[in-house]
Amino acid sequence: MIFDPEIYCSAAEAAELDGTQPLTLTGNGLWVGVLSRGICLLEGLDRPGQSGDILLGAAPLTLTPQSDCHLLAVRMVGHCTESYLLQLGAVRWADGAACPGAAELIAQLHSARTASMAYALLCAVSKADETARPLPPLVAEAVAAIRQNYMALYGVEELSEQLGVTKSHLVRVFKQEIGVPPGRYLTNVRIEAVKALLLSDEYNLEMIAGLTGFSGANYLCRVFKREVGLSPAAWRAAAAPLPTVPKLPPRSQEMYV
Repeated sequence: MIFDPEIYCSAAEAAELDGTQPLTLTGNGLWVGVLSRGICLLEGLDRPGQSGDILLGAAPLTLTPQSDCHLLAVRMVGHCTESYLLQLGAVRWADGAACPGAAELIAQLHSARTASMAYALLCAVSKADETARPLPPLVAEAVAAIRQNYMALYGVEELSEQLGVTKSHLVRVFKQEIGVPPGRYLTNVRIEAVKALLLSDEYNLEMIAGLTGFSGANYLCRVFKREVGLSPAAWRAAAAPLPTVPKLPPRSQEMYV
């Protein structure tokens, strides 16, 4: 093996906050967490974190729930992580809309901390530290609906009905603010979720299709190849961690006959 990928990015530790008890995160590196429930204060910040927010920062970090909360977090270390911290600066709660695949990646890193998943998470949160500009209420509702229900949302027609507007009006306003139409945004969110699931060997393509809103494995493969340029199998192989090369036994243990 030419280099050890964990030198550049790895998840060294996982932590979970579940309930109302405070939690202090320690250790070197970058803590990345997703608050999936409740409202939580972060020492040193005036703005509390709310459900869907992403925690970014270096330890020590003291979290104080203001209600029943749930947060999963991982501590990232390595050269790439150090460079990210230099750009990040102060600890913050970031808008989770910028990286819809972060929650899935953090959940997987809690059970299997591999260098490929860690690097994918670092890429996913690479723009989460940017201040999100306010969106018009209709567009904000559309983005939230897509992020929260991408696996079950049939399409833009259903989305426009849920929001009480015509499809043409939604497409026009959404594209004006986001830069892409809602159908394209929905596809992008689904593809990011597919990538997160592909990093685990637990799911075959049929299962991934069902979990991310595609009608079947064949359709998933066509869309993924069109959007990413690789088949899901090829992308999974490229993103998989390099196999560990077994060490040779010491020559003192060799026997000659």
